[in-house]
Amino acid sequence: MSRQAPTLEDVAREAGVSRATVSRVVNGVRNVDPEIQEVVRRAIERTGYAPNRAARSLVTRRAETVALVVSGAGDVTDAAQNAFATRVFADPFFGRVVGGIVGFLRPRSMHPVLMFAESAEAREEVLTYLRQGRADGALVVSTHSDDPLPALLAEARLPAVLFARPSRPVPLSHVDLAHRDGGRLAAEHLLARGCRRPATICGPLDVPASRERLAGFRDTLARHGHSHVPVAEGGFTLASGLAAMSDLLARHPGTDGVFAANDLMAQGACQIVRDRGRRVPEDVAVVGFDDSSVAVTCRPRLTTVRQPVEEMATEMARLLDEHIHGLRTEPTSVVFEPHLVVRDSA
Repeated sequence: MSRQAPTLEDVAREAGVSRATVSRVVNGVRNVDPEIQEVVRRAIERTGYAPNRAARSLVTRRAETVALVVSGAGDVTDAAQNAFATRVFADPFFGRVVGGIVGFLRPRSMHPVLMFAESAEAREEVLTYLRQGRADGALVVSTHSDDPLPALLAEARLPAVLFARPSRPVPLSHVDLAHRDGGRLAAEHLLARGCRRPATICGPLDVPASRERLAGFRDTLARHGHSHVPVAEGGFTLASGLAAMSDLLARHPGTDGVFAANDLMAQGACQIVRDRGRRVPEDVAVVGFDDSSVAVTCRPRLTTVRQPVEEMATEMARLLDEHIHGLRTEPTSVVFEPHLVVRDSA
């Protein structure tokens, strides 16, 4: 005969506590003494007890999942949405976001559900999903400054936290980076290397972070006598970095230093410089942004402005957890500081 699955009573006997205490620990009630929690957890491990998630959801009225929403502003075709999803998965930035979120959720027996919201219909699906209680809240990564989803979530009073400050004020918590300071760090480093004709490959100018990085770079160079800084706009992709660097060298062949607003575009810049028979960093110094995996696989390895994406994503998940459990009722913001990581490209 098959052995019956362990029950709460089995765990309680093993731990030497009441069934009610085990239930509180299993259901994440926070007023249990930490030492008792640890005793119960060890008893759970020894007995092999596995909570019934459906029954637990009835007690806690929580789904124990959160929606990780990648959102934009366009009402686009299915083909365009599929292409958008492909770009997201190819970008090392998104993998770092997921890593930070999962690292926070997993020990709490919570799970992310990936959703895309690139159309009005898709946004409504996200709202319905949350209203029906199929996820306890949303972690939103917006790709466009005109994204209407944050305002829709706020209006519906659904728990949500944003990655990056929204371009329009909405009463939702968010995490962000001091992007302008990142641009300043890149400019100061190129100047310290002796670059006399710096230029930049900025990100899409409809993205607030791109505008902030560009402003920090320009402002710092202006303070050092560079009244005009050549700019080529990219799209945060390798291909756009290749095209933008080709454009910069065609218009400004004397360029001797480049700040690219992410590492993928910096990688493209390095490739074009080499293709034109020049050396990195001897002839053209290149600074990236993010400190992603691309920075160490690029040749030469990228000097880059580090954005602590994993830590930012972890903080985003922590804030959402507090909102879900009622520990935080007002929106807040957490802004991280960038740091320059010096390698071989500048």
